Amino acid sequence: MTPASKALAVHLFTATGVVFAMLALLAAAQEQWSVMFLWLVVAFFVDGLDGPLARRYDVKSNAPRFDGVLLDLIIDYLTYVFIPAFALFESGLLPGWTGWIAIILITFASALYFADSRMKTADNSFHGFPGCWNMLVLVLFAVQPNFWITLGVVTVLAIAMFLPLKFIHPVRTERWRAVSLPMALAWTGFAAWAAWVDFHPESWAHWGLIVTSAYLILVGMVQQVVPARG
Repeated sequence: MTPASKALAVHLFTATGVVFAMLALLAAAQEQWSVMFLWLVVAFFVDGLDGPLARRYDVKSNAPRFDGVLLDLIIDYLTYVFIPAFALFESGLLPGWTGWIAIILITFASALYFADSRMKTADNSFHGFPGCWNMLVLVLFAVQPNFWITLGVVTVLAIAMFLPLKFIHPVRTERWRAVSLPMALAWTGFAAWAAWVDFHPESWAHWGLIVTSAYLILVGMVQQVVPARG
C-alpha cells in the first residue's frame, strides 16, 4: 500500500465510529441499554486507536482531503455526549425536571467545549473535563446512585469543563503513561464486562469501573499539584 492509501484507510477506520454510534442510538431507542453501551465501548476502542494510527501514517500530509480532527470531533460528540445524554434522560436515572437539567447542561456545555481552541494543554492533556459523558453515564448505570448524587456529579463535571483543571489523555499524555494507558484499557474491559452482564449489581466489574474511573478523572489534577521531575 502507498502512504496515501494507508492514510486514507485510517480516515475510513475513524469513520466507522459513526456507524457504531448509529447502532448504539438504535439500541438506545429500544431501551436496550447494555447493547447500546457495548457499541459505545467499541466506538471508544476505535477512538483510542485512530489517533496513534493517524500520526503514524501522517494523514495530514498523505490524505489531506479529509480533516481527521474534524471527523473525530463529529463522532466524539455523538458517542461521548449526545447518545449518553439521551440514555441518561430516557433511562429514568434522573426523573422529571432533573433529567431536563442534565441533558441541557451536558449538550450545551459540551458543544462549547468541543469548539474551544484551548481544549488541549502543552503536554497533550485536556484543559477542563473533556466531555467523556459516555464513561460517566456507563458508571452511573452500573452503580445506580441516588438521583441527587447523579445530578450533582453531572453539574460539577459540566462546570469543570471550563475550569483550569487538567485531565489526562491516556495515550498522548506522556507523564505516567505507563500507568494511565493500562488503566484506560482496564476501564474499557470493565465497561464491556459490566454491559455484557447487563449491569448485574453483584458484578466485580462495577468496582473495577469505580477504581479506574477515579484514577482517570483525578490523575491530571494530581499532576498539577505534584511537580514533574526534571
